[in-house]
Amino acid sequence: MSTELRTNLTVVDHGEGDEPQVNYSLNPTFASVLQARLARRDLLKGSLGAAALGFMGVGLAGCNSGSSSRNRNDDENPVNPPAALLGFTAIPTSESDDIIVPEGYSYQVLIPWGTPIAGSFPSFSINNSGDDQAMQIGMHHDGMHFFPIEGEEPFEGSSEDGLLVLNHEYVEPRYMHASHLGQSLSSGAVLVNAGVRATDEVLKEMNAHGISIVRVRKGVNNEWSVQPDSLNRRITALTPMEIQGPVRGSSFVRTLYSPNGTMTRGTLNNCAHGVTPWNTYMFSEENWAGYFRNGGDNPREHSRYGVNSSPTGTGRYAWELAESGEDQYIRFDASIKGADATADYRNEPNCFGWMCEVDPFDPTSVPKKRTALGRFAHEGVVFAPAVEGKPVVCYSGDDSTFQFIYKFVSAENYNRNTASGALLDTGTLYVARFNADGSGEWLPLVYGQNGLTNANGFTSQADVLVNTRLAATTVGATPMDRPEWGAVDPNNGDVYFTLTNNSARTEDQATGANPRAVNRHGHIIRWAEADGEHASNSFEWDIFLFAGDGGESGQDNLTGRDLNGDVLGEEAYMSSPDGLWIDKDSRVWIQTDIGEGSQNNGVFEIFGNNQMFAANPETGEIRRFLTGPIGQEITGVITTPDQRTMFINVQHPGATATPAEWAAGETRSTWPDHMPSLYPPRSATVVIWKDDGGVIGT
Repeated sequence: MSTELRTNLTVVDHGEGDEPQVNYSLNPTFASVLQARLARRDLLKGSLGAAALGFMGVGLAGCNSGSSSRNRNDDENPVNPPAALLGFTAIPTSESDDIIVPEGYSYQVLIPWGTPIAGSFPSFSINNSGDDQAMQIGMHHDGMHFFPIEGEEPFEGSSEDGLLVLNHEYVEPRYMHASHLGQSLSSGAVLVNAGVRATDEVLKEMNAHGISIVRVRKGVNNEWSVQPDSLNRRITALTPMEIQGPVRGSSFVRTLYSPNGTMTRGTLNNCAHGVTPWNTYMFSEENWAGYFRNGGDNPREHSRYGVNSSPTGTGRYAWELAESGEDQYIRFDASIKGADATADYRNEPNCFGWMCEVDPFDPTSVPKKRTALGRFAHEGVVFAPAVEGKPVVCYSGDDSTFQFIYKFVSAENYNRNTASGALLDTGTLYVARFNADGSGEWLPLVYGQNGLTNANGFTSQADVLVNTRLAATTVGATPMDRPEWGAVDPNNGDVYFTLTNNSARTEDQATGANPRAVNRHGHIIRWAEADGEHASNSFEWDIFLFAGDGGESGQDNLTGRDLNGDVLGEEAYMSSPDGLWIDKDSRVWIQTDIGEGSQNNGVFEIFGNNQMFAANPETGEIRRFLTGPIGQEITGVITTPDQRTMFINVQHPGATATPAEWAAGETRSTWPDHMPSLYPPRSATVVIWKDDGGVIGT
């Protein structure tokens, strides 16, 4: 490195972005809520009121209704008894740099970051160009779905051939660029030389974002492989996308790129996902705000979401400083530069924060941003089972402290033969209010109602949706402890949401649905909609799980509890529940995301590496099913329709390496290749099967 380069080289480091961790003590609200909740459960179990509560074991549509690969009539048939819902032996916590699964299970690593899937199929190398990355699997795998290759149903069809569609949440630049080798850099830092960034490095990072669509097929010995196919596709931070719904064409999304406000480029920070009843894929835009800067021009559309308003600040990766100065890069500077919005990119941040949709079976389809579902830090979206002749209903959480849980109800009814994404463009967006007595209400976010009026600064429905957080606050929604993944039990309709943590909540801010002050370990809430109708305006809620340990850390407030109020055993110690999915047999799969700065430290040491659990929603039993390598997050879970192959994702292994360690050539993790001299740690998908060919979890 030349003297000039050393003089002009600077580091942009916006940190990992986890919630701050501080000490706290058991507060009276938590204790009283726990007792009240258990007393209320006992009361409802003995009353006719239980019939309305799926989480009391009855279900929204009758006892154990719905389709399932498990024959529930066998419960009373001694000749052919059902398999145990949780039939595996729980594994212990781990700090090893590998995947560990229960005895009787095996796994395979599939499609790590940089796997070629399209175009000229460039092999992975740290020297890959930005154009190469557009033909390879992206970085930091997250939400994911397996679409059977027939392309007709999202959960039925082939269990040996299909499209794996997955999100890529963000990137770790120090592992991507040869220029970053040997530098003292944290996991999110980038190098800026004389005020600019190398253009191809920026391009590579942008092309490592987005989603991947790749055909995979099962072969011998249960192992899967990538298939060259015209359906294989990357959607990145550069892909043209349509803006649909009430915000389309409004003054909020008019830019130099799209003066009429109908188009934008790319998608960012795609965390969890969703699968529509019409067999398309939804991908979320979560922590998108940090990618922009506005130089002090800070309207509420920016400030409420965290766009950097420092006059000298940069975006998360300083993409706006790309040396070429091309339009696709400078758009990340949202400062006011022109005479109006069509002359600059002051509105570019408003084009992000949406749920997006794409048809994975149409490689020519243009992805669409569905603005009627609201703009916030979408963790993902989960659909209730579609019912012919009734509205489509879906739920989404805003993954930030003191934010909200939302529900969208379509204006038009579902018809299997005609259903499409257009159903998501008209309807009502609601936000949840959780009352202390266990009841809840859905509050409509409709312009002209509930204070969403001109008098309070709202000028249209587009305004309400662009400023969804402000609208939710205005109508009196309940601020939650980081609402992340949601799931709907396919057999009784109960809705579950993970509340990952919230160390900023004080004792006087504790509420019935969020009763822990300084909630470092999080909990899982669930509810049953009134009268078994997901489109209902009211619901009954309960807390399914308080995460934590068994008091082993010596602090009572860290003692986790199951749905019965029992203290968690070692096989269920967990912190920061995040990923969530419920399979056909109602197993609740729970994945954890202890922040990279907290893993294996202090009171978090007892939890080991991030992991995945399976839970029985009727008994409250929880067992640890999988542990991951060092410095990662376990995320993304789905099985094939026959439930005999499971796919999960390992995100950001090695992220806990310190700047000093990276400068010395150390990464802490070498997963999955375990060849540190050739490959950095790489996010990847893991394929899991039961050695006897049985259903996963039994």
